Amino acid sequence: MSTTQKTQVKETWEIKDRTYILSTGYTPLTHTIQSKHSARYPFLWFDEEAKEQRELRYATNQNSPFKDEQKGESTMGHIVFDNGVLFVPKEKQNLQKLLSLYHPARIKSYHEVDNVAEAIDELEDLELEINALNMAMNIEVDQAEAILRVELGSKVTSMTSKELKRDLLLFARDNPGLFLELANDENVQLRNVAIRAAEAGIIKLSQDQRTFTWGTNDKKLMTVPFDENPYSAMAAFFKTDEGVEIFKSIEKKLK
Repeated sequence: MSTTQKTQVKETWEIKDRTYILSTGYTPLTHTIQSKHSARYPFLWFDEEAKEQRELRYATNQNSPFKDEQKGESTMGHIVFDNGVLFVPKEKQNLQKLLSLYHPARIKSYHEVDNVAEAIDELEDLELEINALNMAMNIEVDQAEAILRVELGSKVTSMTSKELKRDLLLFARDNPGLFLELANDENVQLRNVAIRAAEAGIIKLSQDQRTFTWGTNDKKLMTVPFDENPYSAMAAFFKTDEGVEIFKSIEKKLK
């Protein structure tokens, strides 16, 4: 290893016990990964500064995982995961560095357990879930229906307010990211108004799904752009100068 790389590793490397787990999610009784080089199965690491491949090998009586830094007779060791897990105590620095820094199978076949990073991820997930649940608790029934319609479709029409509230909280708990995205998307609510209006016969959608008309007199309201969802198009129309007045009229009729 170059002097610069040795210095960087020395400055950032922490002496501690480390645990590695298989990335596949499987937990076989035993799983062995490569620990030495052969012509058929190369075990090399490319040194960027030296611009050369360096041979790796796990020797239990050596301090370095690089063959060119090992001195005297070497005792070769196996790298074995038991039930998908490999615990390496801080005393085995050569094996730790081989697994954490140089092994070609790292990330792809296994990864080091980082308790701090996992705690941060879990904390962020919990905060997201709490924010979603707090928002869900304060959402009105109409908005709850709009959000759940994205997930449940027309089923929401026959649900009671208690059922809507329950399913909304479950949705916020199980998929907080999507819930918050939908809750903050005004088009979701506008789209729901259009669907409710169609279900109530206030507006009608033609069979070819290209035209919206008033339900009472068949007067044309808008033409759906080609290749667009009709109710998404109507939601966008509601935000235009002409559409705002139609939206207000529909809202009054829905009450």
